[in-house]
Amino acid sequence: MATEKKRLAITMGDAAGIGPEVIVRAWSDPRIHAFSRPVVLGHPQIMQQAVELLGAKTEVVEDNCESGPATMPCLPIGDDNVLSVAQGTVDPRTGQAAYEALIRAIDETLAGRFDGIVTAPLSKAALHAAGHFYPGHTELLAERCGVTDFAMMLYLPPQELPNSPAGLGVVHVTLHMALSDVFANLSSTAIVEKCHLAQQVMHEGFGLAAPRIGVCALNPHGGESGLFGDEESRIISPAVDQAQAAGINATGPFPTDTLMVRARDGEFDAIVAMYHDQGHIALKLLGMHRAVNITLGLPIVRTSVAHGTAFDRAWQGTAEATGMVAAITTAAKLARK
Repeated sequence: MATEKKRLAITMGDAAGIGPEVIVRAWSDPRIHAFSRPVVLGHPQIMQQAVELLGAKTEVVEDNCESGPATMPCLPIGDDNVLSVAQGTVDPRTGQAAYEALIRAIDETLAGRFDGIVTAPLSKAALHAAGHFYPGHTELLAERCGVTDFAMMLYLPPQELPNSPAGLGVVHVTLHMALSDVFANLSSTAIVEKCHLAQQVMHEGFGLAAPRIGVCALNPHGGESGLFGDEESRIISPAVDQAQAAGINATGPFPTDTLMVRARDGEFDAIVAMYHDQGHIALKLLGMHRAVNITLGLPIVRTSVAHGTAFDRAWQGTAEATGMVAAITTAAKLARK
C-alpha cells in the first residue's frame, strides 16, 4: 500500500563523526515515524553513547523490533574495536565499520527486507584507510547494485522553496574527481544520461508531469561565444538537443550564476550541473542543513544528509538534525512511489 509505513535502514556512518548524534536528534521528530519504520545499522553502544550525550529519552534495542520515538532498533554491525577510536579522528576501524553497515544495508534492501536506505556521513579518508578505495557512498552503492548509469542529486524539498511544486534537484554530470579531470570526463552522452535521470526522479518520484530541466554551462558567461571555452557549443548544446529529441523538457546551457536564481524562483524543477561544486555550493546556499542527497539510477531508494562527518564538531552535543529528518522523510516518500 502507498500509505504503508516503509521500513528504512539508517546506517550509522563513521562512529567518530557526527552521524550518531544526528540520528539520535532526528529520532524524536514525529515526522520520521509518520510514514517510516527506521532501523539503525551500526554499533549499539555507540548509539547509546549518543543518546546519553544528548539526554534523549530513547532506548537503543539490539533487535529488529518496531521503532518509535522511544525505541531505536539497532542491528549490530562490526566489532567492538570502534569503541576505542578517539572521537573526531580518521581511523581505519571506523572506516571498516561504516563500510560493513552500508554493505549490509544494500544487500538487505536488494533482498526486499528494507524499502530504502538513509546514510549518515562516512569519512572517505577512513574508508580508504580500511582498504576500500571508493570516492564515497555513491560509487560504492552503484557497484554493489550493479549499475553504471547513476548520479548524485542534491535536493531541496518543496517546503523550502515556495515557488517549486516538487522541490528542486541538482544532478551532477561529474562527481568526486579533481577539477582538472572534469574536462576529460565531460561528454554529450553523460549529460543526456543525467537529464534522463533528473527527468525520471522528478516525474516518477515526485509526481511532475513534465519536469523542467535547466542545464548548466561549464565556463563563465556560458563561454561568451567561445571566448572562454567551446565546451558549450561542442558538448553541452548538442546534449540538450539530444535530450529534447528524446522528449525531455530540457533547456540550456545557461550560465550557472543566473540559472540557480531562476531555479530558486520556480522556473526549473531540476538542474544538471557539470561538476560537483557547481551544483553543491549553489544549492547549499539555498538550504545547507535542509538539503538531501539522493542517488539516482539505483534499483533501490537511497538518500543521505548533505553534509560530511564534521569531525571538528562531532560529539559535542551540537549536531543539526534537520537534514537527517529531511533525508528520512524523502526516502519514505520515494519508497511509497
